[in-house]
Amino acid sequence: MDIVLALKALIMGLVEGFTEFLPISSTGHLILTASLLEFTGEKVKVFEIAIQGGAMLSVIWEYRARIAAVLAGLGSDPKARRFTTNVIIGFLPAAMLGLFFSGIIKAQLFKPVPVAAAFIIGGFVILWVERRARNNPVSVRIHAVDDMTTLDALKVGCAQAFALIPGTSRSGATIIGGMMLGLSRKAATEFSFFLAIPTLLGATFYSLYKARELLSTADLPLFGVGSIAAFVSAFLCVRWLLRYISTHDFTIFAWYRIVFGIVVLATAYTGTVAWVD
Repeated sequence: MDIVLALKALIMGLVEGFTEFLPISSTGHLILTASLLEFTGEKVKVFEIAIQGGAMLSVIWEYRARIAAVLAGLGSDPKARRFTTNVIIGFLPAAMLGLFFSGIIKAQLFKPVPVAAAFIIGGFVILWVERRARNNPVSVRIHAVDDMTTLDALKVGCAQAFALIPGTSRSGATIIGGMMLGLSRKAATEFSFFLAIPTLLGATFYSLYKARELLSTADLPLFGVGSIAAFVSAFLCVRWLLRYISTHDFTIFAWYRIVFGIVVLATAYTGTVAWVD
């Protein structure tokens, strides 16, 4: 494997892992990073989705005891069955819409400027939701994932579907959407983690299946480097985020999105950076 390609794959994997579970859009960061690295093409688009599987594995590892308990209790524990049902229902809206519209979205929106616009809009949405949460703290009605109803899961799943727009952020859509629907910050964040398992796993396998004629065994080392880097960095990020939300809100991420989006739009408009689609 070419050392330059390996380095690009490593950087992309680190970017994926450090941004997947934060409300700042991993897809948007990957598109912008790939543009700066001149790491583009149809195969790279598949790579960007595939390495999400590495990030997803970090959640499985972090919550391995919880997941094992749920699987063991599916036959006898109503709480385990309800939890599993909620995750499946929350996964379905984005999955179904993705099947129908992923081609159009990739063709029209997987570009730096639309991503930057989504960054800015999403940032203002987060600021509004956080201000609403500060002014109405009693609006929280769900403090743990196990307290969610099927309808709650469906609503959060519909919020996750907005993340099909690159730059929106899957974790941001589910966490902020969950908070708007009455989930505590911790419950919304944890449910976002659990939704990542079927969502990212499904996206990874579906993308690899559709691109099976484009890929070969020679691509395995490249995908392996990116996936391993994504796993390690995502694991560190998940651990950090769980500590962070215990004492902080998401305002800093909102301002980061807004400033970063403005910088991308300004550099694109002035020609300072030749962003590559």
